[in-house]
Amino acid sequence: MPAQILLNIFIAFLWMLLMDEDELKFTTFFTGYLVGIGIIFLMHRFFGSAFYLRRVLSVIKLLFIFISELTQSSLLVLKQILSPRLKIRPGIFRYETVLRSDLEVTMISLLLTLTPGSVVMEVMEVMEEGSVLYVHAMDVENERDAILSQLKNFEKAIMEVTR
Repeated sequence: MPAQILLNIFIAFLWMLLMDEDELKFTTFFTGYLVGIGIIFLMHRFFGSAFYLRRVLSVIKLLFIFISELTQSSLLVLKQILSPRLKIRPGIFRYETVLRSDLEVTMISLLLTLTPGSVVMEVMEVMEEGSVLYVHAMDVENERDAILSQLKNFEKAIMEVTR
């Protein structure tokens, strides 16, 4: 992926030189970058890796999923706080994830911890099957299904980014 990005930037600068303009213009560089994207897309199978914009789009998708889940969980916590009586039952549950690498497990732990109402307390490593997360939730009875769906969404998006 880094080689494709560097090659694309090189093509953009080469495009700027071939245009032979008196000034350096961003529009010329951007046009060259778009031409480079086209060239690299047509030749990406020769690099031995996937086209780099797929991973960039996957990162953007993960960011939007996180913002969506953050908003939903913030509203849920706000609803709990503003209710006249607290009807929460905090608790801990176990979640087996299919993510294997340290980077993937760290990402899912941080993304879940950053959303209000839940915290990853411990990560237990399991060899090939994945890892086990112990998650503390603000209201286990009502929020467990929501947190499980969050974890599934995060898992899919993280696997698209890292694999």
